[in-house]
Amino acid sequence: MINTPPRLLEIAEQVKNGKSPQKETVRTLLGWFGIQRRGRVVNIVHQTLDSLGLRTKPNFEYAFIDGLVEFLPAQTIETNNKSSQIDIVIPVPEDITETISIFQPEIVAMDPTYRIGKLASANKPPLSVKLDMKLEVATSLMLLHDFSQLPVMETERDVRGIISWETIGSRLALGQVCKNVRDCMEPHHEISVEVSLFSIIDTIVMHEYVLIRDSTNKICGIVTTSDLSQQFRQLGEPFLLLGEIENYIRHLIQDKFTIADLEKTRNPSDKGRKITSVFDLTFGEYIRLLQIPIHWSKLKLLIDRGVFIEYLDKVRLIRNDVMHFDPDGIPESDLAKLREFVHFLQGLSTLGVM
Repeated sequence: MINTPPRLLEIAEQVKNGKSPQKETVRTLLGWFGIQRRGRVVNIVHQTLDSLGLRTKPNFEYAFIDGLVEFLPAQTIETNNKSSQIDIVIPVPEDITETISIFQPEIVAMDPTYRIGKLASANKPPLSVKLDMKLEVATSLMLLHDFSQLPVMETERDVRGIISWETIGSRLALGQVCKNVRDCMEPHHEISVEVSLFSIIDTIVMHEYVLIRDSTNKICGIVTTSDLSQQFRQLGEPFLLLGEIENYIRHLIQDKFTIADLEKTRNPSDKGRKITSVFDLTFGEYIRLLQIPIHWSKLKLLIDRGVFIEYLDKVRLIRNDVMHFDPDGIPESDLAKLREFVHFLQGLSTLGVM
């Protein structure tokens, strides 16, 4: 039984009466359901929105978690899967122009693409400089904020180019006069907020940045190689930690049990699966194996079995969330648990007890 959040009932009534409710962040919407992040539970939110005849734009499941979503009647959301190719001509001084092709798909109600708009940096308007700003001012800002580049903008929609340590250094090395920003500027690179993150990685690596333009044609962020590094660490670290934990557990129980012992721990609902070694066991089966006191005694570990199993089960639950690839990553508290357990197992290994 789903308890409909009171605030959503109010919003549904407003939409029904033709009013435009206040936009809310995805995080706020999730909070109404008592959850902190998206994952398997998003189905509950979808069901509730469906029952109220509502949809969010953009879809809350794929939008930036701290980005605003609009509440609309369900039938107003586009459900087609068309895409378009558009050319943007970027004006720069001295008759320089550069045309950049941008793949800009329309918003789709149910679209699992991991879009670049999910990144925090893609939703934070960048610090910018103007064409006639003194170069010393621009470089001071870059040093102060530890930026490698700054967009040159006249308005939040009008980008003239980019200035970077590379563009400054190359011109100075060639003896060119660099008094103002316009003297050290080059054409910029930008993409739509709707572009797939994975399709644009090579471009970001090549240019070390890319400006992000939103659906209102505003520059809403800048994504750099540093942002990519941070994002992939957030997504990849849990997998690496879980892999290390599982390797330690396998090493702990390997050669200490017979095939018959291992087969007895097999999930009863999966009787057809063949088990020939510890590598055929699931994480839940590791726990089932070690829960048996006589099995635990074979490990010869002077560690409390209950404590060990309890923590191992916490890891199992975290693993389930990670393997479902929650787009928001796992909570920092869960990541801390994984790091803590890895450190514990590493300590046991260093002491030679496993």
